[in-house]
Amino acid sequence: MKKKIAILGSTGSIGKSLINILKKDKKNFEIILLTVNKNIKDLSKQVKQFQVKNVIITNKSKFLIFKKTFKNKKVNVFNNYKSLNKIFKNKKLYYTMNAITGLEGLSPTLKIIKFTKNIAIANKESIICGWSLINRHLSKFKTKFIPIDSEHFSIWSLIEKAENQNIEKLFITASGGPFINYPLRKFKSITPKLALKHPNWKMGKKISIDSATMINKVFEIIEARKIFNLDYDKLDILVHQKSYVHAIVKFTNGLTKLLIHDTNMTIPIFNSLYPNFEKIIKSNYLNMDIINNLDFKKIEIKKFPAVKILKMLPSKNSLYETVIVAANDKLVHLFLEKKIKFSDISKLLLKTINNKEFLKYKRITPKNVAQIEQLSNYVSLKINSLVI
Repeated sequence: MKKKIAILGSTGSIGKSLINILKKDKKNFEIILLTVNKNIKDLSKQVKQFQVKNVIITNKSKFLIFKKTFKNKKVNVFNNYKSLNKIFKNKKLYYTMNAITGLEGLSPTLKIIKFTKNIAIANKESIICGWSLINRHLSKFKTKFIPIDSEHFSIWSLIEKAENQNIEKLFITASGGPFINYPLRKFKSITPKLALKHPNWKMGKKISIDSATMINKVFEIIEARKIFNLDYDKLDILVHQKSYVHAIVKFTNGLTKLLIHDTNMTIPIFNSLYPNFEKIIKSNYLNMDIINNLDFKKIEIKKFPAVKILKMLPSKNSLYETVIVAANDKLVHLFLEKKIKFSDISKLLLKTINNKEFLKYKRITPKNVAQIEQLSNYVSLKINSLVI
């Protein structure tokens, strides 16, 4: 019997990478559900290629266009995630990939957990802002969680069954983005075009800018704390420009392990789908030139002041993380629209989250999605008032 799969955000880079893997193994997998926001052009191709019977399109106008186009083609077309009950009818999928970008991915994550045995999450914002809610659902419905970010998948693979007390220190690596060797005096003149040119990875616009400011590493440390339930003092960042090593774990037994793989997100996605070596993936031979010159170093705080946030984080899950994510999202958007300078992203982010109005959220635990979304919208409006 074929294993049943759902892909949330099937037309983004992560979704397409998974689709490309599944193309080669149609005999073992069946896609039951694909979801998108607007990209119905690519969705149409995926539906035809895999004969998918259920789709969710959250954008209303695109939903209506798609529904009309596929009217007589035995495809169930829905406009929101409330339809999951109708689609699955209490049956469990084998695997779900959540590749939706932004905080919009949290609610669908919580809704689909009860319908899947395994859920792979590539959505930082869901984990950062709503991990306490996600974890509760994972326990309730006995769903296995797999992190897809290369760093967190590497940590997950390295620690295996080790207990928290067996981990002395955990390092995630950072390429440093396009400006690691850029002179600080030129940071004010950085354009969106320059900031989007990541030296190692092909990524979407938002994550590319996050990598350029290094806020993505702040987010990854927050994710690691939540996913692996480790104190912040056990977590650190090392700049490793070659992006060859993705994580390093030092254990209390004297052993230190590191994980290497190509700069290709297909590898963690592939391994999340085939956890027991069921299939083989082609990858590059070990690059001995890189291994002989791994070159790790600390982040320069003057260049990347967003990293200061790591010293400001509360020890428990709180709504403060939502403040950080929402403020950064809005500031990145404003930078891409050329309404603020590159250096303003970190400057205004630190100013916003240090505001007394938002510091109180360090003491408040998220209760539900609506509370998180409401705060996110408010922070976004507040950023607008600061800039415009």
